[in-house]
Amino acid sequence: MPVLDLQPPGFMDSDELRLFAESARRFLADHADAAETRRWRDQGHVSPEAWRKAGEAGLLGLSIPAEYGGAGADFRFEVVLMEQLGLQHALNFAIPLHNAVVAPYIVSFGTEAQKRRWLPRAASGEAILAIAMTEPGAGSDLQAMKTTAVRRGDDYVLNGQKTFISNGAHASLIIVAAKTDRDAGGRGISLFLVDTRDRPGFSRGRLLDKLGQEGRDTAELFFEDMVVPEDCLLGGIEGRGFAMMMEKLPQERLVIAWQAMAMMECALEMTVAYVRERQAFGRAVIDFQNSQFKLAEAKTSATVAKVFLHHCTERLIEGGLDPATASMAKYWTTEAQARLIDECLQLFGGYGYMLEYPIAEMYKDARGYRIYGGTSEIMKLLIARTLV
Repeated sequence: MPVLDLQPPGFMDSDELRLFAESARRFLADHADAAETRRWRDQGHVSPEAWRKAGEAGLLGLSIPAEYGGAGADFRFEVVLMEQLGLQHALNFAIPLHNAVVAPYIVSFGTEAQKRRWLPRAASGEAILAIAMTEPGAGSDLQAMKTTAVRRGDDYVLNGQKTFISNGAHASLIIVAAKTDRDAGGRGISLFLVDTRDRPGFSRGRLLDKLGQEGRDTAELFFEDMVVPEDCLLGGIEGRGFAMMMEKLPQERLVIAWQAMAMMECALEMTVAYVRERQAFGRAVIDFQNSQFKLAEAKTSATVAKVFLHHCTERLIEGGLDPATASMAKYWTTEAQARLIDECLQLFGGYGYMLEYPIAEMYKDARGYRIYGGTSEIMKLLIARTLV
């Protein structure tokens, strides 16, 4: 029986979801075992072959409509996949970013031609997706971005730099946020579908040397007089980029929260299994009252987080997840994730400090969750706006 013995709420309880969970579990067991995920960390990225196999297995493009090559499913299936990635300790495989963060921009805002060009490739794994918002000097302040896209005849010329871009080193399609009107604030931001293959003026920096998540390629991107045709403007109309990002950020933050939840559940499962076997002073570590109290606290924290995330997911599917509630989900879950994994690592003792143990990798991996997608401090500001 799972450590979190929660019964799924009605909207998450179906034979179809259970079958998909089993299919995802089998795929990850075959293609994302401990040796493979270690190889990803060592080389700094997931191999393109793994992406193609995930596409063949039906794990990519879950929320892409069937007419564009996807599964035509809803966000519940993304949740199930994130849970399975977490339980396999394979969250460095950034399928949730590809599926549930980037692809929805094209589904929701793309022209018909843009959808037909890119969505089938995203569903098959031929195209790996990324989104480039953050810049070295702007961070969470998207309106302060300096990357520009200047109209020149039937083209746009992009100039600027992006940083901390997940999938950035291998993405073949990157949604790039740029200013098309420098004097219009948020209303001057547009989004561009940038095909990175053989594109003069585009270059990638080195893989960034991160604290954790080493298997998720993260890079700087550079645009120097890069010419893109006007049909790369997402939606075909300038100035809508900021509104698009604001509309999609609640789902992005819920995606981050669910991945944090999946890591918490994996950490708890591994820790309970370890303390049942590990002996200290002639007794199993789990037989000590302190161990039981720490695990009771961890289970309670994880249960509260998961129940809240189910609530947020139901609201998202119904179209009612507001930015403040999504911020609560990300803030609460990622902070709980950090506390839980820290306590779990302590129960491993000295072995928890050894990187050959997944709990040590999780300890590193978890730190970024409170930063990207909006820091915990930004989340608190968004929540506080509902009170003043």
